[in-house]
Amino acid sequence: MPARREKSLGRPERLAATLNLDASVARVPGVSSARTSALAKMGITTVRDLLAHYPRRYLDMSHVVTVADAPIGALVTVSGTVHEVKLKKPRPRLTLTEITVVDATGVLVVTCFRQPWLADRLHAGDALAVAGKVEFNYGFKRMTNPFLEPLEEGASAVGMVVPVHPATERMPTAQIRRLVSAALDLCEGMYDPLPLELRMKYRLPSRLAAMRAVHEPHHMEDVQAARRRLAYEELLMLELHLLMRSRNAAQDAQATAHRTDGPHLARFREALPFELTEEQQRAARELLQGMAQQHCVKHMLLGDVGTGKTVVAAHALCAVADTGTQAFMMAPTEVLARQYEKSLGPLLDQAGVTWETVTGSTPAREREAVLERAAAGTVDVLFGTQALLEDDVRTPCCSLVVIDEQQRFGVAQREALVRKGVAPDVLTMTATPIPRSLALAIYGDSTLSYLTVRPRNRAGNTTRVLDRSSQGVAYDAACEALREGRQVYVVCPLVGSPADGKEDEEPSGRAYGEEAYEYGVIVIEDGEMPDEDLKAASAQARFLQAKVFPDFKVGLLHGKMSGEEKREVMERFRAGDVRVLVATTVIEVGVDVPNATVMIVEDAERFGLAQLHQLRGRVGRGDHPGSVFLVSGSRAPAALERLAVMERTEDGFAVAESDLALRREGDILGNRQHGASTLKLVNVVRDRAIVEAAHADALDVLAEDPEMDMPAHRALAREVRMLFARCEDKKD
Repeated sequence: MPARREKSLGRPERLAATLNLDASVARVPGVSSARTSALAKMGITTVRDLLAHYPRRYLDMSHVVTVADAPIGALVTVSGTVHEVKLKKPRPRLTLTEITVVDATGVLVVTCFRQPWLADRLHAGDALAVAGKVEFNYGFKRMTNPFLEPLEEGASAVGMVVPVHPATERMPTAQIRRLVSAALDLCEGMYDPLPLELRMKYRLPSRLAAMRAVHEPHHMEDVQAARRRLAYEELLMLELHLLMRSRNAAQDAQATAHRTDGPHLARFREALPFELTEEQQRAARELLQGMAQQHCVKHMLLGDVGTGKTVVAAHALCAVADTGTQAFMMAPTEVLARQYEKSLGPLLDQAGVTWETVTGSTPAREREAVLERAAAGTVDVLFGTQALLEDDVRTPCCSLVVIDEQQRFGVAQREALVRKGVAPDVLTMTATPIPRSLALAIYGDSTLSYLTVRPRNRAGNTTRVLDRSSQGVAYDAACEALREGRQVYVVCPLVGSPADGKEDEEPSGRAYGEEAYEYGVIVIEDGEMPDEDLKAASAQARFLQAKVFPDFKVGLLHGKMSGEEKREVMERFRAGDVRVLVATTVIEVGVDVPNATVMIVEDAERFGLAQLHQLRGRVGRGDHPGSVFLVSGSRAPAALERLAVMERTEDGFAVAESDLALRREGDILGNRQHGASTLKLVNVVRDRAIVEAAHADALDVLAEDPEMDMPAHRALAREVRMLFARCEDKKD
């Protein structure tokens, strides 16, 4: 860490320095009204915001060489004197500034495009350090658009590590660096919110020392130690916020202690036609142990495609019936809700558990009768889609809410279903593979169970990425499978999706844990598909029927079809009358046709990796292996690199970690705008050990001090309140 020691100040001075964090950025020396406005446009309104405006990269300028010794093609730093500055305009709308730098050994020509202001800021005789890649053209060593660092008279670039902060034209990085330094001085002596016990446990520097090292490092080793401290602080505060929010939401309600050894559950287990895997048994045991307690349970069941999450959830449904209460189980699509009827319905019947289903397509008279029975308390389990959220759907004693594919519902929708009961236990399930580190960061207030073994997917899948010119390979494989009596999926993208037209960029959207944001790609529900998408899918089905599969029946399934139409198509596909199903992502979940062995995904680059992984889980579910072909028209290296992950592994959690590692971090609380992210330095793949440690420490802190009013925790409690109150304000 830097050698600079923190001042020894009295309590009033330390308190004032701490309060300066939340003062207006205008209090920082050097911040004029114009700069206050410019900083506000960057999301920086307080001193805290400015100090959390961390460098996006660093230039290690310690490798300083002379012009003569600078190797061609190498990244180096040259320290010299400005000999001449010329402003040139080789063509309209293009300006370049040419700076000639000399030292005792030679001449270096520096070319900076579209930076005309350099001609006013640099003058002959100025000392200048230049860091960049060395080229050789027209008889001189050159650098193009390097990093420039003016030096004080007599100063040297040796040993410099230069932070590069995110900047704008009105607020260049050098100016931000000076303002951050002034802000650090303003907060000199501030209190550290981390308890001393935790700082000693992990040998962490103080907050001020860490901030100085991040913004003003002497060596790159300083940056790593400081980043570790600040990342841990970010995660600890997030975990404390999640846990306290969950506790406060449940403390005024009386939860149900469920019976977990009753006759319904026993008969259900006897009725199972297969043995549960060890993972399924453990997950059911963890879930039931929580439900037996006299407090609200928030449990998340994370399982890869085909690992049997539904049968684990059924244990909870039977426990509800044994307790004499009721449960809701909500699915994102009617296809999946109807799948409950086929997979769980017969087992629940044998266990003596009564159930009904309500969807948007349920006939009015039937719906009225079902809701009357539910309101009378004679229905143990009510399956359904978003139709369960309607005001007239009521039960007298709902003690459990199950939300399948929970990431497909908005926060408000999930909370609306929970409010149907009085302090119900909540079980959420997802087949979207979320690594444990990310799950803890997003769902730190939930207990977690993982399922990774596919008990009934014995054959497995192989995945190949094909470019457009090779797509015939995929359709040849599909024809061969059809001749062998198998079935085929052809998945069409939503051509109006956010990824459209920018295949080398990650689309913006909601963040982790929010309504439909899935690993960097916004998932558009099929019900929202524009008319051109519907026409494209329909045209594809007609083309395939006429030109590619003339001897086999081709069907079409999309989200704008009525519930009855969807059921009819799926029944015909299950029965084998339809041999090729052209579909959008409506088949992503809840579709189980063991005879389907080939899937072709058109324009695969438009899909998120997690979405592709769920899609390919629709094939290879029987005794015959599945073949998945991802057809891409993209030539962007980033898009092709993402798709290549799908060829390397069938492990959904490995896919998810690769996806996270390939793309930028997101703000997991949905506060992307104006820099309000709570996790600025955390990478959930790289920092998984820090995530685990912060989660465990948050649990320990709240177990020892639930109200966080002990002297050692007061500063930390205040920071958590301040941080997340500001996040809520910025969201509003």
